[in-house]
Amino acid sequence: MGERAVNAGRTAGPAPALLMIGAGALMGFSMLAVLIGRSEGVGLVALPPAKPVAQLEFRAEDQVDGSIALRNVADQKILAWIRPGEDGFLRGTLRGLAQARQRDGLGPEKPFSLTRYDDGRLALADEATGRRVPLEAFGPTNAGAFARLMPAAPGTPVPETR
Repeated sequence: MGERAVNAGRTAGPAPALLMIGAGALMGFSMLAVLIGRSEGVGLVALPPAKPVAQLEFRAEDQVDGSIALRNVADQKILAWIRPGEDGFLRGTLRGLAQARQRDGLGPEKPFSLTRYDDGRLALADEATGRRVPLEAFGPTNAGAFARLMPAAPGTPVPETR
């Protein structure tokens, strides 16, 4: 057996062991730092809770021509007509909420709720299923599709529509 064969079975020395110890120590320190940071709130930004300044309850009524009538619960007036092929975000969002109701075996009795907060944000809620949709998460144009249903509160920014 040659010298190469004898050396092939030997370890390279203490370096791999030290490398493994160092990697383990680094992982342990990282996990400890994250645990302490989360428990103490280090680096987190906490915004004060926004207060609702306006709320609109409405029902979405499917029509035979494929359009959707949005009816104000308070006075039974039509807020908007969503024609087929128009207002894709608004139509898709309401369709998703309606499908969730169907899956849960719920009907259209409870209205949807659109809330404007004092910081200008809008949220759509379905109290029947407990689902909430923070509309600002979809950008100002999409939030604006719902903002037009509700009169603007004085002094609050309204998402722009295009």
